[in-house]
Amino acid sequence: MFLLAKIYYMMYPTGRRQYRYRTLPPDILSNLPQKVIDEILICLPLRDAVRTSILSKKWRYIWRRLPQLTLEHTLWKKREDITDLTRNFSEIVRHIYCYHAGPIKKFTLCIPYLDLDRRCPYIDRLISFLSRNGIQHLVLRLPIRGNSYELPPLFFTCFQLRHLTLYNCSMNHPPHFKGFDWLTSLELHDVTISSKLLERLISRSPLLEQFVLHISGALSNVIEISAPMLRSFDYTGNISSVLLKNVPLLAKFSLSQREYHVAAGKCNIAMFFESFSALEHLHLNDMSFVAGAGEIPTRLPFNLNYVKHVCISSIYLSDLDEVSCALCLIRSFPYLQYMEMKVEASDDNDILALESLEVERFSDVTFNHLREVKLIQTNGTIPEMQLMKLLLAKSPRLVRMLIEPCLVEESATVKILAELTKLKRASPKAEVVYKLDKHPNLGPV
Repeated sequence: MFLLAKIYYMMYPTGRRQYRYRTLPPDILSNLPQKVIDEILICLPLRDAVRTSILSKKWRYIWRRLPQLTLEHTLWKKREDITDLTRNFSEIVRHIYCYHAGPIKKFTLCIPYLDLDRRCPYIDRLISFLSRNGIQHLVLRLPIRGNSYELPPLFFTCFQLRHLTLYNCSMNHPPHFKGFDWLTSLELHDVTISSKLLERLISRSPLLEQFVLHISGALSNVIEISAPMLRSFDYTGNISSVLLKNVPLLAKFSLSQREYHVAAGKCNIAMFFESFSALEHLHLNDMSFVAGAGEIPTRLPFNLNYVKHVCISSIYLSDLDEVSCALCLIRSFPYLQYMEMKVEASDDNDILALESLEVERFSDVTFNHLREVKLIQTNGTIPEMQLMKLLLAKSPRLVRMLIEPCLVEESATVKILAELTKLKRASPKAEVVYKLDKHPNLGPV
């Protein structure tokens, strides 16, 4: 509203400086192109956008044609509003339903703290309204407590959807679902949905490129994902619950493993990654998915030649399974250029885990394309120094190794730096940067 007030002041000046504006048209703001006015109102909160209807007769109906609307809990700021959120919410929905005219391309509903029943007629009516007005981008962030809202059958008639984001709701299998032919982006966060319906939703979205799936618990059946156009997949759940069957263009994959369920079965690492022929960026939130992997091979039976970027947000170098899995993957990425690891503290030094990091075990492997390494939260343990030694010795094109350690005593820092200077480097250009918060740059070493 500040921008509108400022422009309105220029339109109708008062006081001593009035003579400066006499050559201006009587209504600058109303004479702006329609697209410009729409963009201004879209940037305002919905409450303020509606209030512009009092500026003049020309502005009375402008907000009603806005192609983008955001309805969120911040609309209820006053104490009297908070006493009956549901009633106020229903009033706003009714107002939109009755007065908005024209297509709505994007709609966001964010009410994470509102008490709703499993079937909410106000949201049902709203979705019915959107389905008839050409909705293309829909975001529903629904309450995180109580019964999850069940999407009505009319939701599946939003055939023009391009982008869909759902939080904390449930889907039931519609009798005649033809699919979303134009959908390119899909996000499902804690959505209750059967494996069969999810497979159908994905397979009947032929243009799907980006998929985010966050599941709280284990699914009863494995989800087979067939998406020929899929390029990015962000998955939080159990690795044994998904099977990437047909993803020939998948370039980015992010995995966050939730609690491992024995009933879900063991994860075959080679089988899981065999569909990643086009993978370029791999992000593993942790390595806990190897808990049910059984015997881990030294390397995959195939190379993933397009992988250039690997990030592991949490790894225990004292855990043999986690170390073995990470090394298995790295060995299978011959064109890897960037690697990042966050090391978790541990007092245990597993002998087998230490031996797996010895340089001699990599006599047949050289990281010929690795140029940058970033190690986070290190504190100079034996496994960490072994890993640094290995990467420096087997990376002839390495340019930079950045180490961001935990806060350690100054004497320990001096000892670690002394050790780093002794490590053999295959690359003459490699520099080791040891970075601390209190000392922005203690490198290169």
